[in-house]
Amino acid sequence: MSAEIGGPFSDGTDERVRRVRLPADRRTPAAARAIVRSVLAEAKLDELLNEALLLTTELSTNAVEHAGTELDIEVVADESGLTVTVSDFAVGPLEKVTARPKNDLTDISEVSERGRGLLLVDHFASRWGTTHLPTGKGVWFRLDRKSAPAPTSGGQPSSRTETGPAPSVGALTALMHTVPDPYADDPLPDFAGDLLARVGEMVGAAGGTVRLDRGDGNGSQVLARYGRHPRPGDDLLRVPLAVHRPYAGELELDAAPSGYAQPLAALMAERLSLHLENDRLRRADVRRQTWLTFLAEASELLAQSLDVDLTMALIPQLVVPRLGQWCAVHTADEWGRLKLAAASHADEAILPELHKVLGEDGPDSVQARLREASRSGSQVPIGGPMDGFAVPLVARGQRLGTLAVGRHLRHRHDPDEVAVLEDVARRAALAIENARIHAERRRIAHTLQQSLLPPVLPVVDGIGFAAEYVPTGDDADVGGDFYDVVPLPDGRWLVVVGDVSGKGVQAAAVTGLVRDVIRVLVGDGKPLPEALDRLNETLVERGGGRYCTLALAAVGQRPDGQLSVELHLAGHDRPVLVRGNGRASFVGTGGTALGLLDSIATPSASVPMGPGDSLIFYTDGVTERRRGRELFGLDRLRDAAGPLAGYSADVVAARLRSTAIGFSAETPRDDIAILVLRNDALPV
Repeated sequence: MSAEIGGPFSDGTDERVRRVRLPADRRTPAAARAIVRSVLAEAKLDELLNEALLLTTELSTNAVEHAGTELDIEVVADESGLTVTVSDFAVGPLEKVTARPKNDLTDISEVSERGRGLLLVDHFASRWGTTHLPTGKGVWFRLDRKSAPAPTSGGQPSSRTETGPAPSVGALTALMHTVPDPYADDPLPDFAGDLLARVGEMVGAAGGTVRLDRGDGNGSQVLARYGRHPRPGDDLLRVPLAVHRPYAGELELDAAPSGYAQPLAALMAERLSLHLENDRLRRADVRRQTWLTFLAEASELLAQSLDVDLTMALIPQLVVPRLGQWCAVHTADEWGRLKLAAASHADEAILPELHKVLGEDGPDSVQARLREASRSGSQVPIGGPMDGFAVPLVARGQRLGTLAVGRHLRHRHDPDEVAVLEDVARRAALAIENARIHAERRRIAHTLQQSLLPPVLPVVDGIGFAAEYVPTGDDADVGGDFYDVVPLPDGRWLVVVGDVSGKGVQAAAVTGLVRDVIRVLVGDGKPLPEALDRLNETLVERGGGRYCTLALAAVGQRPDGQLSVELHLAGHDRPVLVRGNGRASFVGTGGTALGLLDSIATPSASVPMGPGDSLIFYTDGVTERRRGRELFGLDRLRDAAGPLAGYSADVVAARLRSTAIGFSAETPRDDIAILVLRNDALPV
């Protein structure tokens, strides 16, 4: 530490100057106070001691903490007052404000940007300012004696009036260094109470209150209280809190007027406002994260439903009561007429009244406001008795209806909630449109699938035909499995069971092609081997790379009651023959799938069927049904078919379908087709 001491000027003015360079450590503020205290004692300026020590402590502490360099302190005392300059060696930006007179404003919001950073200096110093050198920067302040003439600024005299004792430097320092508890869940009430108690004791206040309105509909609440409640007619010192909307607050002090009451109250309000702003920003961030989580969960729930009615019923449940007291979804038809699809109310007892109000019509009715929102494509307010607003449901440029939401019980929707509701409306409209598209796809797929299957199977004396078909779990896709029973020119019946590779429209087109070509060829009397060859040529040329497995069985009745079956398999699984005595076995010889090779092999097998015998055809959706890694398989199918001997074809098909479906809890990954041929002739 180096020091320089100066004496009186040559003109006889008794001026004392002390210049000291101090290190940047925690003991520097105490050393700076000691220097100022000694100069004040020599100059007999004891009345400036409290203010001088407080401001010196603040400036030296700031220099140590923020600059992190050595600092120079210069103390100049004369008969009219004291000037202290604290300089560091950290180069910073040049400030526009280089000097200021004492701030006498009572509204803390009118303090300059520089004064807000040096609030103590701004309120207690007679004058203050900044210095800038190539080696660093500094802050100086001037304290004039109370008995000396007040300095002028801009030709206008200013004065200071003290009507009470000055607060101690320890109390002022404690006030400036009071901070909220970083580990408390809500530290602001205790922090505000601590600040209020310290200021109240320093100015001798009988009581005080900090009121805060967070804009959450609860109104102004007491954040902290000190001393007694104010009495009617008391003249209170009021300082507004410098916070942003939706926060609003005020500090009230029941204190006698003094030169220290107003600046200390403003100082406390400034410190509290900074932490309230942090609280507002933190709460706003948490709230936005909560809304983002809500929107993500709402989107996930809406996306899970591809049913139109279920989607529209889900929307009000998402909105109420979190975003409003009630919610109604209306859908628009092709002429723009609105129809109530779903509604919900936080109080279920009021739901009938809500339905009644929503159904009323007239120029000032809710229906009129909903129609306006649908036509204009923008938000429209809804008046009483169901106060709220309506937003249109628009997806992919189409107006689907409206979403109406009622206001909260105690407050109106804030801008964040309105933005969230508009986002919910967009997501809900998209979910409704997706559900409608899926419903249309499902309807088309169902219609197309039904066109590929016979509406009914023929009824033939002595022969039983029965079939079961289960589409894949995604009922919006058309499967490639099909079956048919076709009359042959020679009086026999042709049983057809096939499976075209793939799913969707292309698979359906190939399925229709196979079905129609078979009907034409066998209708012209072509032998089955020739019909299969011609069909294979057609698929190679026009199948688009898809192939087909096929089982053909020409069934004829014999005078002795037996059925003669001519069986051809083109890459298809062998059918199960169940004898009347319950013995089950696979019959037929495998051949080549159609549409893969130019030439194919489809061996013929003759299968006689006695009375009570059944021949079961199936597709790979049965045998490849999965339960984890386990397949239903051929053996399980054979074992399930054996005990069904003696039952009608309808019962056999239904039992096998139930067994295959019940094998796994999962929805079918592939189509399931089962066709049962049974000899219903009575034994001779």
